[in-house]
Amino acid sequence: MKYLCPLWLVGLLMFASIQVSAEEQTLRVLAWPGYADSDLVADFEKRYKVKVEVTLVGSDEVLRSKMLEHHGGDFDVIAANTAEVHYYVDQGLLQPLRPDRITNTAYQLPRFRDYAQIPDILIDGHVYAIPYAWSDMGLIYDRKQFRQPPDSITSMWDPRFQGKVLAFNTSNHNFSLASLSLGGDPFWINADDFPRVSEQLIALRRNVLTFYSLPEEAAELFRTHAVALLFANYGRQQLLQLRDAGADVGYVIPREGALAWLDCWAVSRGARDTALAHAWINFMLEPQVSRTLSERQGLSNTLEEPKDISPASRLIWLRPVEDDQRRAALWQRIVSGERPPLRETR
Repeated sequence: MKYLCPLWLVGLLMFASIQVSAEEQTLRVLAWPGYADSDLVADFEKRYKVKVEVTLVGSDEVLRSKMLEHHGGDFDVIAANTAEVHYYVDQGLLQPLRPDRITNTAYQLPRFRDYAQIPDILIDGHVYAIPYAWSDMGLIYDRKQFRQPPDSITSMWDPRFQGKVLAFNTSNHNFSLASLSLGGDPFWINADDFPRVSEQLIALRRNVLTFYSLPEEAAELFRTHAVALLFANYGRQQLLQLRDAGADVGYVIPREGALAWLDCWAVSRGARDTALAHAWINFMLEPQVSRTLSERQGLSNTLEEPKDISPASRLIWLRPVEDDQRRAALWQRIVSGERPPLRETR
């Protein structure tokens, strides 16, 4: 006897099928501002006949919270720096990539295709990320207030510029900067050295005008408060922003070196369609798309050598730190004006 399915059940099954199909054709992207502009997204959607949902973040802390909320299940492809990539791999939030599916890597400079030489991309023999954009985090200075460009990171502590320095509100980078200014390792601070590095950060807090969170905020503060020196956490993106606003500013890599980030595309463990995620990464590496990033954001892409960076510049690529939770807890006390204890009870 042949079973006849009721019409209401047929309709329900068809509706469910349409819903699943629609979900499978939506690519969920977690990225930084400027990495997924609407016109580029529209081009990708038209080419692959899919929908792209973009979620933007402004800090590594927010990026982590988004990824940790549902164990990476809310996104298919993400943009993160190499240090964060390593963290996400350790947390089981990313899946290995298939570089053979990303043919536009052939356009990249050789050093960005040598995964074994890039920290935190090749882990346990698997490639987890593809380089996309990078920038050093140098110092932006007001040409009118400096007869000579500042040549050291310690300029941020110079009492002559008290109340005229802007720094970024973050724990990891600030501890790295303070350690670097004292001649130490920026990413590995020994337990006995934490009190000295913390004191250096307390001194920085007393010297700065404030700690900013977004580049737009820093640009406004720079213009309205006659700021002399700015730690450019967003790198040359901030330099371009200030110059576009008419500021007479210069940019330097301090003699101690500059922290530098390398943002990559990676595929979340919860990706619904890994082939589509790989297609997105491949699209982002098309020459015109990568050049658009540099033209609009002032960031360096991985296809062309930047024209205004000396090969002799010392870039210190971000690495995982010894204890980011400890740094975060101490930073909250420092930035709030509370003095951390000289010796912590661990």
